[in-house]
Amino acid sequence: MDNISSRYEIPRTAEFLRGRAYTRVALQFPDELLKDAAPVARALRRELGGGGTKLFVMADTAYNSCCVDEVGASAIDAQCVVHYGHSCMSPTSNLPAFFVFGKAPLDVGACCRSLLDCSRESNKPILVLCGLEYAHALDDLKGAAAELCKSDSCNHEIQYADVMCSEMSPSSSPTAEEQCRQSNESTHNDDLANFVNSCCNVEGSMRKYNLGGLTWSISIDDKIDDYLLYWIGQDNSAFANVALTFNKCDIVRYDTVENQLSRDVSHLMKILRRRYYLVEKAKDANIIGILVGTLGVAGYLDIIEQMKNVIKAAGKKSYTLVMGRPNSAKLANFPECEVFVYVSCAQTALLDSKEFLAPVITPFEAVLAFSRGREWTGEYLLDFKDLITSEKPEVASRSTEARFSFIKGGYVEDDFPQALIVLVSWFMYVFLLSSKSYLYFDHLSTENEEHPETSLALAELTEKALSVRNQNNDAVLYQGGAKSAIDYLKARSYRGLTGEYEVAPDTVLIGRTGRAAVYSDEKTKQ
Repeated sequence: MDNISSRYEIPRTAEFLRGRAYTRVALQFPDELLKDAAPVARALRRELGGGGTKLFVMADTAYNSCCVDEVGASAIDAQCVVHYGHSCMSPTSNLPAFFVFGKAPLDVGACCRSLLDCSRESNKPILVLCGLEYAHALDDLKGAAAELCKSDSCNHEIQYADVMCSEMSPSSSPTAEEQCRQSNESTHNDDLANFVNSCCNVEGSMRKYNLGGLTWSISIDDKIDDYLLYWIGQDNSAFANVALTFNKCDIVRYDTVENQLSRDVSHLMKILRRRYYLVEKAKDANIIGILVGTLGVAGYLDIIEQMKNVIKAAGKKSYTLVMGRPNSAKLANFPECEVFVYVSCAQTALLDSKEFLAPVITPFEAVLAFSRGREWTGEYLLDFKDLITSEKPEVASRSTEARFSFIKGGYVEDDFPQALIVLVSWFMYVFLLSSKSYLYFDHLSTENEEHPETSLALAELTEKALSVRNQNNDAVLYQGGAKSAIDYLKARSYRGLTGEYEVAPDTVLIGRTGRAAVYSDEKTKQ
């Protein structure tokens, strides 16, 4: 019981609940800690000494276990949520939260020796980051490293990140208006790289960074890219968030299980390259599904509305889908969506969509894909709250420059002069007359017919000249020509016997009647 009380910080939790006089408290456990839920609830009830406080254990969260489950807590009318285990520290919308990260074991001596060895080999200043479950050992690590540095005459700068907070109130988190104001002050619409600096605020002569529940400061004269990031913990979503956000930094990871240093982060760089491929694929999509992956993170409604505006401004159609935790079976029910935008917390935003029928991208990647003129500079952002702006995107105008599609392998949306269209169409006409193909030439007019002044004018004329006989009526399903779910379902749905069928069935068969247990033409067993 003493181990439970220490590891789950029972006295400190009880002090927090008593100080605010909460009477209905939800205890949220991830799956790996459910075995301790009953002992923790009993110990906490004993520490509170009765007092009329009711405790409710929550498991199997509606979305992600790293986020505070405000939906489940509201079902029991809870006044507060005590969150146990790993957390993304995303701000809550309605309920206050108290976080107990746990105390994962760490060999401080081995970690300290590895840190100093890394300091001797590198000529860069070191920034020590860690999983929140190892934050309890940072003070011991600082002391041990300081003693060894004195004896070894270590002069390299070693800086340590701190835990941002263990208590969170929705009233203390920035409102949507404040987020918009801060975003507009710290970013420029034409410089996408500045989005990444949204997790950094300048305070006097220091730059203060906040990411994944950790906070640290560096001099305003220094750059974060000049630091060596030393991560203590497992290769999980928190580490991926740090590695992808600061992908220009040198990063090493101390494996707390194997007690050894790992310098290989190539698998994360492969993820970054795949994300770039998904951005290029999303540019060619017409129907976009917006997946709601959270109902508790502050600002999720604002980013959903912003995604709708960005998609609409790009001339595409969007549909908002709420389905809990997404999987391939759920998303397969929406085959008309060519790409999905997943609105979730920073540490669960990278949904592996290799087994899905359509790719799943993040809001940051959606801004890159659907905003004409945006270019990816290599910077990356996972926290959607830094994308929220108060400015509504303008409807995209016809661009005079062609956009090269890496997926289709050619230029799309290009403006061709009318003379060039006529010239190319004539050469195509001559080619068709001289070739023995199974294509026929449809009447092509360039004088009396009014062509839309779009960048796809040549493609439209080419489509008329190269019309294939016996075209598949469902070609919209395979060519991505559907502009909305209605168009897709219209081509996909069976509409019965109509005049579109050239040959009607010779005979009509009468099916069986009755119940499935015993049809009318079956003999009843006596």
